[in-house]
Amino acid sequence: MKQNVIPSSDPDRLETWARYAKGLCRDCRATCCTLPAEVGLNDLIRLGVVDEFERGEPLRQIARRLEKAGVIEHFNQKRERFTLTRLSNGDCLYLDARTRLCTVYDRRPDTCRNHPQIGPRPGYCAYQRK
Repeated sequence: MKQNVIPSSDPDRLETWARYAKGLCRDCRATCCTLPAEVGLNDLIRLGVVDEFERGEPLRQIARRLEKAGVIEHFNQKRERFTLTRLSNGDCLYLDARTRLCTVYDRRPDTCRNHPQIGPRPGYCAYQRK
């Protein structure tokens, strides 16, 4: 029986991405967790880095605080989206370097919950074997 071989993808070249299939994440290096993750205020509240009572504050003020704390690296005021910080190796700050698993999985942002249905190439992922 011939086994389907899924090649490793280059996160910067969408044409190399693999069509997503259930179970693909089990032996992946979590390449999707090296892509910029844009999140909204509700995601930040779910993550526990913003309190519910801050909802009425100006988003720019929240962004400044989170940038100083190292939680976000960018804020797009027009779209009201925050970009989570990535470490020097490109990993999301919530990705465990040893296990390559999300440390906030139950509280992860909608962007991560809905990947790969949404993202740069819907239905595909930047799969790389562990």
